[in-house]
Amino acid sequence: MTSLAPLLEAAPVIQMHAASALAALVLGPVAIHRRRRDRLHKTVGYVWIVAMAAAAISSFWIHSMPVIGPFGPIHALSALALVSLVRGLAAAIRRDIATHRAVLRGLYYYGVGVPMIFTLLPGRVMSRVLFGPDSAAGLWVVAVLGLVAVAWHLLGRRRAPRRNA
Repeated sequence: MTSLAPLLEAAPVIQMHAASALAALVLGPVAIHRRRRDRLHKTVGYVWIVAMAAAAISSFWIHSMPVIGPFGPIHALSALALVSLVRGLAAAIRRDIATHRAVLRGLYYYGVGVPMIFTLLPGRVMSRVLFGPDSAAGLWVVAVLGLVAVAWHLLGRRRAPRRNA
């Protein structure tokens, strides 16, 4: 059922995009959830930033859902990801750790999570890799992940401490 053939037959930009996105997906939790902010955190963080930048930049050469010219909604997310990378890194350099943490965690959850859901739509390369050609399984996974993401987001808002104005 699963086969790397669709990815290996895809254009080089799609292969690079998939590799960098996978690296960002795997490395993100290491940087986010590591308790100590030591050399490993910094090294993994820098590699993660490069992987995210490569994924975002390479997306501008992938035109699968065009809306305005060759660009689609996912390209707006890619531009936002690049801005967030700069903001998050600049905050770390300024030692504004709260902003650094908020920006880069948000980028991981929304900048990796949301595109991952769209990647699994039927007909897309990674959907064919994971579920095979002509499978609706990706649509079911997208629906479930979408519902989980919305629930997680709503529950997270309820638990967030309220600030007095």
